Amino acid sequence: MDKEVLLLSWIQEWFVTNCDGDWEHDKNLVIETIDNPGWSVFINLTGTYLENKSFKLIEINRSESDWIYCAVKKNKFESAGGSKNLIEILQIFQVWAEENH
Repeated sequence: MDKEVLLLSWIQEWFVTNCDGDWEHDKNLVIETIDNPGWSVFINLTGTYLENKSFKLIEINRSESDWIYCAVKKNKFESAGGSKNLIEILQIFQVWAEENH
């Protein structure tokens, strides 16, 4: 299996693991497009094992179309990136989540 499929399987399993009959009823994991063009990913950490875990701000600016911003604010993983940076954003979340599990 290639790494992208493994990453999607991992994020899917992370979501399912956090479904507790309540958490999943809100928009707690949102992946959407932005007009740069690019991607944004928001993940509510409240009620997960990542709640109140520290996260070091990540800002990478390689070019106008190749950039990443990731932060945790008020128990929410907030990120955005260029049009080809969605996988990298999800990998950043995965690495951080696994380090804090």
